[in-house]
Amino acid sequence: MPSSADSAFATWRRPAEEQSQRGSEGARMEEPSLQKKGRLTLVLAIATLISAFGSSFQYGYNVSAVNSPSEIMKQFYNNTFNERTGEFMDEYSLTLLWSVTVSMFPFGGFVGSLLVGPLVNKFGRKGALLFNNIFSVVPALLMGCSEVARSYELIIVSRLLVGICAGVSSNVVPMYLGELAPKNLRGALGVVPQLFITIGILVAQLVGLRSALANETGWPILLALTGIPAVLQLLILPFFPESPRYLLIQKKDSDAARKALQKLRGWDDVDTEMLEIQQEDEAEKAEGFISVWKLFLLRPLRWQLISIIVLMGGQQLSGVNAIYYYADQIYLSAGVASNDVQYVTAGTGAVNVVMTIVTVFVVELWGRRLLLLLGFSICLSACVVITIALALQDQVSWMPYISITCVIVYVIGHAVGPSPIPALYITEIFLQSSRPAAYMVGGSVHWLSNFTVGLIFPFIQIGLGPYSFIIFAVICLLTTIYISLVVPETKGRSFIEINQIFAKKNKVSDVHLEKEELKDLPLPTAL
Repeated sequence: MPSSADSAFATWRRPAEEQSQRGSEGARMEEPSLQKKGRLTLVLAIATLISAFGSSFQYGYNVSAVNSPSEIMKQFYNNTFNERTGEFMDEYSLTLLWSVTVSMFPFGGFVGSLLVGPLVNKFGRKGALLFNNIFSVVPALLMGCSEVARSYELIIVSRLLVGICAGVSSNVVPMYLGELAPKNLRGALGVVPQLFITIGILVAQLVGLRSALANETGWPILLALTGIPAVLQLLILPFFPESPRYLLIQKKDSDAARKALQKLRGWDDVDTEMLEIQQEDEAEKAEGFISVWKLFLLRPLRWQLISIIVLMGGQQLSGVNAIYYYADQIYLSAGVASNDVQYVTAGTGAVNVVMTIVTVFVVELWGRRLLLLLGFSICLSACVVITIALALQDQVSWMPYISITCVIVYVIGHAVGPSPIPALYITEIFLQSSRPAAYMVGGSVHWLSNFTVGLIFPFIQIGLGPYSFIIFAVICLLTTIYISLVVPETKGRSFIEINQIFAKKNKVSDVHLEKEELKDLPLPTAL
């Protein structure tokens, strides 16, 4: 007697097979349109820029915004406490309060990652980005008023809120752009969010120069500037299309999906792309929504899930935060004047931006896998050499210059692969029903790893000193080995084709490869 799972599978398979047959006929009839390659239309370009500037830029900006004025802000904390109690905080209490201020951002990022699934399923990809601006505009106003209000609590709460904003945007922007882009541009547009994160970091470093806003009167303005991109996005993004895949698969609105595709592609003939989305829709009808819990239980998604955990963990645990932590010390030991370190740091941020721009242009030529392997290998080499250089810098006069070179080389390596590719990869290896849950998992790993490194690295640094980079070198090595053995190339492939590759890795029976999530359903005994 067939089980309910068998019935669900059979219910799913019949329309899927019929759709597949119609797809074969349609493909023959529409052969000319298959030759059409997607192009970067004005609508697609502006939608990409405004979503990345309004969201990803804020993430990068808030990562760096509190670094430059940290000493001035600590003094504000202490003075405010003195005005309230008549006493000054001791060094431990002040350090603890500042650590809470800084750590609220990654903690908020983790919270934001947990909100991704509910937001994108309820409001859509574009709607989620617009809603998310609440977590930017409100804290921008609070931080701008914090000095006048004589309240450091406003800053702490605001750091939590902008962290939530970053947690949502770091997942929703690549998801949105990945679903807007034609497959031949998906890689390039998928790297754009990371480009705007690096631009945000650089802008925060520039306006955070002591001669600009990192002073006693300018720091509230420095913190409040994060609200400007959010306001611009609120004004402009509503005029651009929602994700066609979301409109068709989740909202069941084929007319709106077709209009969105026509607007994005710049031509009326979008039948081939509509057919591809419809095939995915037919295959997903039996499965429905996939929760985070279900994602962990589904065998057909096992290697996809492991891959995003490894890539997101490797991204944050590969030493990127440690490199920046050591950078100032390295520059000082090389003879850079203490007042000039801020300019050298901004120069490093500029290198990061330039290399991310390079990645935008080469990701569709070299592919995702090669860039990941290249990037992690460069980071591995830099971690090994910088360990030796830091250990010998007091004995060998020219070693500090080797350390500076390693910092720059590491930044280049991370910008090429580990920084931009993992989020893009999540969009590509999961289909519509599992993508929100996958981003929740990937985002949670990203932010928890970020939080963990920030929490324990100072203790590792005290215990191991320069040898702490050996830990990061080992993580880079293990991640590189995993990528070389497991992670496939996704360049130029449709979402369904990529899932076919993972079907073999997951050892799933090859019955109907349009929808690998359904392979967890047992096959009927007789077909």
